Amino acid sequence: MITRKLLDILVCPVTKSKLYYNKESEELISLPARLAYKIKDDIPIMLESEAREIDPDEYEKFKGLFLKK
Repeated sequence: MITRKLLDILVCPVTKSKLYYNKESEELISLPARLAYKIKDDIPIMLESEAREIDPDEYEKFKGLFLKK
């Protein structure tokens, strides 16, 4: 499980933007980069080459979840 403190420190290595934690998939989500970074054994894998691209439907879902006002 990723801690709030760590989440507040980490940024996307591609865009330097905020990351959002997706508990369902155990991933850190970068909306601007449209990438998802896996967390393995409680360690975020922050390599662009290891990230997966977020498809358009997922992107809209995550926007709704993480950018609520």
